[in-house]
Amino acid sequence: MMKKICSALIAALCVIPTVTAVLTGCADGGSSAVKQSSGSSANDSTSDEALKAAKEGGIRALGIDPKSLGIIPVVTKDTVNDAGYQLKPPKKGDMIAVVKTNMGSFSIRLFPDAAPKTVDNFTKLAKAGKYNNTIFYKVIPGSTAQGGHIGNDENQPNGESAFGKPFEDEFNDKLFNLRGAVAMANSGRDTNGSQFLVNQTDAGKFHENSGWAFYDSKWKESLAQIKQYKDNSQFLSAYIEENGDRMIDTDRVPKEVKSLYIEHGGNPNLDGAFNAADRGNTVFGQVFEGMETVDKIAAVKTDKKDVPVQSVIIKSIEITTHKPATKETAKPTEAQ
Repeated sequence: MMKKICSALIAALCVIPTVTAVLTGCADGGSSAVKQSSGSSANDSTSDEALKAAKEGGIRALGIDPKSLGIIPVVTKDTVNDAGYQLKPPKKGDMIAVVKTNMGSFSIRLFPDAAPKTVDNFTKLAKAGKYNNTIFYKVIPGSTAQGGHIGNDENQPNGESAFGKPFEDEFNDKLFNLRGAVAMANSGRDTNGSQFLVNQTDAGKFHENSGWAFYDSKWKESLAQIKQYKDNSQFLSAYIEENGDRMIDTDRVPKEVKSLYIEHGGNPNLDGAFNAADRGNTVFGQVFEGMETVDKIAAVKTDKKDVPVQSVIIKSIEITTHKPATKETAKPTEAQ
């Protein structure tokens, strides 16, 4: 009861808006070089200042032990791939998913080395036909298209996973919610089910929403509020519970990652690797073909709850391996 009262008070005192809606469920490569790292996940090529900021973190820098608030982030540190590798086309033999909808098809490169349990969940559900005839039930133009809900159990608001219960997040320091990235939808930490989203925000929309200046200002506001409440554990916990999914620590985001968002667009507020409260959406794939279909889906007419007026239906999702198209050998030009 006290937590609810504190949460209500915090909400009344300070409500932090976000450039894109916080995405929830219905209730609302080489594996050998990938290591598990608890805490920060700064890119090795960042400056000493950036590494120091990543190590300390905004909350810890204020003299607050994140663990005392239940914040124990686990982020996979990828020592092989560079930031932005997800934008490269798949190679022959890479695992892909072909999503067929009533508005066209798009293909996703999957990242089983970076998010093994998430990809396993997605592929099992797809192969079993569980996604067939489900819908994109939430579409936010210039932001995301979300769908893939399986089941009717109210206790599983993000859909039923292949494991029969919600499973943990798999944040990665080299995979981000850039335009075209496919991520799990959730309603809090470790609540993944079947629902997924496709990031649709392009570079133009990212700039229109003030880009990193917006996120920098929101982080400064968050730090100010945390500092205000840091001597009152109940109010501080309530504040983080209310606003944690919007607390992207921009001091920890490497320059090359910021550049990727500036160039390609996306929704950095969904990145768990840089969230100060251990929140975010696990990226497990990247659209490499058919992004025009995603744009068409994102442009459909919706009602006040962001539900498409005319259903966008997932007909099927085929899991296969990539087979690059072979170019026909050019015929020699006839002599004149």
